[in-house]
Amino acid sequence: MAKASDTTADLSPIDFLRTRSLAHVVQHEIERMIVEGEFTPNERINENALAQQLKVSRGPIREACSALAALGLIQVIPNRGFFVRELSDEEARDVAEARAYVFACMMMSVAERITSKEIARLRALVDRMDALAKAGEVSDYYPVNLEFHSELAKMCGNERLAQIYLGLARELHIQRYRALASDAVLDISNREHRAILDAVAAHDPQQAFTAGRAHIVNGAKRTRRATEALRHGAD
Repeated sequence: MAKASDTTADLSPIDFLRTRSLAHVVQHEIERMIVEGEFTPNERINENALAQQLKVSRGPIREACSALAALGLIQVIPNRGFFVRELSDEEARDVAEARAYVFACMMMSVAERITSKEIARLRALVDRMDALAKAGEVSDYYPVNLEFHSELAKMCGNERLAQIYLGLARELHIQRYRALASDAVLDISNREHRAILDAVAAHDPQQAFTAGRAHIVNGAKRTRRATEALRHGAD
């Protein structure tokens, strides 16, 4: 397989930047496709077909896939190509446990420093998710769910902690989406969001820690149930 850098070696600086910008856009689109199930776990990413579908060259596709491999969503198998990564049960459990404690610590920090404007922003997101949960459309709910968690990460005041959390969350994208798409759990998920909001709005670090950790732990349980249901359905 040719390296992504081979396709950019002869480009001018301006063209190189354009290519990198395009690769970033392509990366977000591939990530969306993975999260929403257009690519399934362990599926090989056909670079030629995807390039035709997105109307780009293979260079940005390779750059985007390499970036997603660094983030843990894709794995590179030598001489075979890029494949959608699926965590083993043990890996998923370890990542979820780490994510729970990191998120809980972030919520303590958010509770100590959150402003009234930030509370209003979070409240608007939770209210929006309430409406989307009633409609039962996970494809509409999930992006707002991601925004809620990302906003909390920004508000914690510790960029390194936020980066660690977002990296762990990204590894579990497929599992999280799968869990929310199973049964009628959107209302339950957003009740937990509101409990977090209430705790940080009250500037109660201990309650924020408890609500934050409970949300991630409960989400991991929902993920396991959804994964088991899929396996039984495939039997």
